[in-house]
Amino acid sequence: MRLSSNKTKKILECDLTPMIDMTFQLIAFFMVLINFTRIEHDEKIQLPQSELAKPPLERIEHSLTLQLTHDGIVILSGKEVPLENISPHLTIEANLLKQFGSVPQEATVIIRAHKEAPTGTVQELIAATQEKKFQNFILRAKEKVY
Repeated sequence: MRLSSNKTKKILECDLTPMIDMTFQLIAFFMVLINFTRIEHDEKIQLPQSELAKPPLERIEHSLTLQLTHDGIVILSGKEVPLENISPHLTIEANLLKQFGSVPQEATVIIRAHKEAPTGTVQELIAATQEKKFQNFILRAKEKVY
């Protein structure tokens, strides 16, 4: 069987449009994720250092991040709220959990308190969240590096 070499060679071209579209969708998706994580970590909060601080071993399903400044202001979803006025905001968060098919008892409250925040103020914040039926707490700290 002989192949003829007189036939013209065709150049195969691929349509890259779907791949480019997918790339832009992934970029947009990660930009949205990055913005949400920035809300949960305010630069005003300087965490205390601890030898016991370790990264979490498992993923937290439902979480509520509360950041406490050294002067008693709670930062919740990017809004600054005095500790005395946190109760209505916690009620809203508990209702949101219920709308998504969960309950406050299943959620984990992550408290990021400034290293100079008084211990009593942190305890007041925990008590306010317990009044709204939140039960699981994590206190964040920076790992002490030697």
